[in-house]
This record gives sequence, C-alpha cells and structure tokens, in this order.
Amino acid sequence: MNIRISADSTCDLSRAYIEQHHITMLPLTVSMGGKDYTDGVDIAPDDIFRHVDAGGELPKTAAVNTEAYRKRFEALLAECDAVIHFNISADFSSCHENAVAAAQGLPVYCVDSRNLSSGIALLVCEAVDMVEAGCDDVQAILTHVEGLIDKVDASFIVDRLDYLYKGGRCSMVSVLGANLLKLKPCIEVVGGKMIVGKKFRGAYSRCLKQYVDDRLRNPDAVDGKRIFITHTGVSREDFELTRDAVLARKAFDEVMEVRAGCSITSHCGQGTLGILFIRK
Repeated sequence: MNIRISADSTCDLSRAYIEQHHITMLPLTVSMGGKDYTDGVDIAPDDIFRHVDAGGELPKTAAVNTEAYRKRFEALLAECDAVIHFNISADFSSCHENAVAAAQGLPVYCVDSRNLSSGIALLVCEAVDMVEAGCDDVQAILTHVEGLIDKVDASFIVDRLDYLYKGGRCSMVSVLGANLLKLKPCIEVVGGKMIVGKKFRGAYSRCLKQYVDDRLRNPDAVDGKRIFITHTGVSREDFELTRDAVLARKAFDEVMEVRAGCSITSHCGQGTLGILFIRK
C-alpha cells in the first residue's frame, strides 16, 4: 500500500525536510493588514515582525476549510492508496474538525496531534520513519503515533511578552512585572492546551541554559532519537548555546533546527525558542 503523509502548516517542519520526504502541507490563512495570506506561501514570519513593529495589529490565523481539505485529499489519493494527515490540536483550531469532515468516505486518517509547531512535527517524523522503513499498515502507523501523543514534550521560553499581551493572553501588569524582574516565562503544551509553566530570571542567554536544564533534568526518561530546537528568530550565539546545553544533558541521534512559522510567530513574537522531544 502506498501511504502519503500530510500535515497542517502549523507543524513547522523545514522546507528541506518536507521536500526530501514528500510531505504535503495544508496551509492556514493568515489575515494581516486587511489582507488574507497563505501561510508559508506568500507570507513569512519576518513579514509579521515588520508589520507589528510598524504599529500594525497582530495577524489572525484561520483554519483550513473543509472544501480545501477535501480537494487536497482527493488530489493526493490520485497518487496513493491512503493518506495520514496530522492536525494542530483541536483545542487551538477547527482544522481537525474540518479535516475529519473532509475525509468522510475516503481512505484518509486524521490525527489530532493535541499539540502545535514541532510537537506535531515529532509525530509526523515518526510516521515518515515507518513509511520509509517499508511499513504499509495504516493502522500500525496510527497506533504508534497516537501512542506517542501524550509523550510529546513541547514548550517554549518567551523573551518578550508584548505579543502575548496584544493577543490577550496576559495582562499589562504581568508584562510590567516580568520586565521589571527580568522574567522569561515558559509556555508548555499540556493536554492539547497552552499553559504558563516555570518562569526563569535573568539575561536571555542565562535563561535559555536554565530552561534546557529544567526540561532535560531527567535525560534517562527522554527518547534520544530526535529533538527539535524551534525558534522565531534568535542569534546564532543563542541557538548554539541552546544546542550545546541540550547535548551536554543528552546525546540525541538528530538535532533539528527549525524556524517557526507564522502561527507561533504571531502568538509569541521574536526571541521565542523551544526544545521539543518525546519522552520514553
């Protein structure tokens, strides 16, 4: 059986990985400055930064609609026997609901990742690994990836809170307090939803090291197959500091650097970085 893998554009996989492994992306719509754009096609994160820095409002994202899913699924099925599609958490978007509706009557299997960004990508990569290893059993792949959903550890440390404030996700009091105390909050994905975790104090580079040490505090409980270091744009020094801190805690077979797409960018702003991996 020929199985194809597809995913929402929110999964934040690199273009090189997408092309190498023949993954189909279903892009969300990004509305900014009175215009609608297609995520990853005619809008990029740097466009969002320029717009907001110039005084513009934060962009809004809209789910892929059922018709768009149906057309893309039917096009894929002209080339394969079955499609496994990965959605952003149903608690963040109606993408999964729309995809499931579009898949009715088709050999298309939609997975609610219960995650976002590279938390989705970790599951996509697992499915790709199985397909490329010769597995042609859809149910075996679904059983494997669905069994990993609750083991995905997804979090980000946020350098600046103005995007979260503008998006209504924190108060001005919280912003002023965090700035005064030099606090960098950690945003975690738990149960398909975002929560505020630990807050780290000090210079950004110092907080990055603390963040990595905290997330990988029990390295024996972490799957060493791959880890994503996903960010919205940080200096090479800060990225390399993070990578070195990760590898000092645990040796991973693959360390994947990803520049986050429009969804994470529009919610968290510049200087956001996360390490995402699977627990044993």
